[in-house]
Amino acid sequence: MAGAPPSTATDAVLVQSEEMPADSVVVTGYDFSDGVDYHALLQTYLTSGFQATSFGKAVEEINRMLEKKAEPLPVDPEEEETLNLHPLGRPKTNCTIFLGYTSNLISSGVRDTLRFLAKHNMVDCIVATAGGVEEDFIKCLAPTYMGEFHMRGKDLRLKGINRIGNLLVPNDNYCKFEDWITPILDQMLLEQKTQGIVWTPSKMINRLGKEIDNPDSVYYWCYKNNIPVFSPALTDGSIGDMLYFHSYKNPGLILDIIEDIRRINNIAVHSPHTGMIILGGGLVKHHIYNANLMRNGADYAVNVNTAQEFDGSDCGARPDEAVSWGKIKLTANPVKVYADATIVFPLLVAETFAKNIKALKTS
Repeated sequence: MAGAPPSTATDAVLVQSEEMPADSVVVTGYDFSDGVDYHALLQTYLTSGFQATSFGKAVEEINRMLEKKAEPLPVDPEEEETLNLHPLGRPKTNCTIFLGYTSNLISSGVRDTLRFLAKHNMVDCIVATAGGVEEDFIKCLAPTYMGEFHMRGKDLRLKGINRIGNLLVPNDNYCKFEDWITPILDQMLLEQKTQGIVWTPSKMINRLGKEIDNPDSVYYWCYKNNIPVFSPALTDGSIGDMLYFHSYKNPGLILDIIEDIRRINNIAVHSPHTGMIILGGGLVKHHIYNANLMRNGADYAVNVNTAQEFDGSDCGARPDEAVSWGKIKLTANPVKVYADATIVFPLLVAETFAKNIKALKTS
């Protein structure tokens, strides 16, 4: 029998909308009818929604860092013109860019992207885990291989093969690492005793970058370009194993973590502006964030990880939590991309650092 639908239903379903604001952005994606243009494709991420939009915002945030970095350095009347508290005497720019990453990214192919940034002197300070340091040197001595996530740990252990996700590292690689690093540790201890050198984790990484003398290494380029690399938990990995063994074979080597906290904090304090790019979380994220607390927060921030905030972890925390601590400025527009950094970070670099390489080298 024909008739009007129940008014209760129509009132619920056919609610009238207010007009959208004039500056509202329309959701659009990429039309492959126009051919394959990867730059144009990535530009449409900003208006695609979900984590694609977060990616687009991260591109904008990193480009803001680079634009600020390229601006002339302001004169601070309260500081002597020649004052430079950078531990390696690295020239100041208008924006100091901190880069942090976890060890799995050096184990992965993203190492090549990280090396690009160090080789072309595009970041000013790096914080890495112990694995993020040693795996770079180990890859100069022997390769890492592709595997599968489902490979059984018991079978691999019996073969002397270590698994990192779906990557495989023969244990012989770490034996080669011991053979390489032990004479260097001996020499460091000798210099400590005879020259009074106070070694810190960052000084040790700088020395290892010099000793590896291999352009495949991220830290070779950090050594060449005076980019300090901090690793406050440097003993938490194979380097720690080697230091443990060395403490029996040739005891006495000391690493001073207090000098390093002074170094990284002063880099932040005496920077006109700062930007943070953090891949992963945990120690590398908080060490950079906390250094920026000393200047009442970073001006720019991009985080890439898959962690959620429901468990209260620092890794999962959204950037706004850091604003409450004074680690990101109230005026900042920080971005978090919830994604695997092995997918996202090379694309971020393609749309930011790599696109601006000529301008960055000129500045």
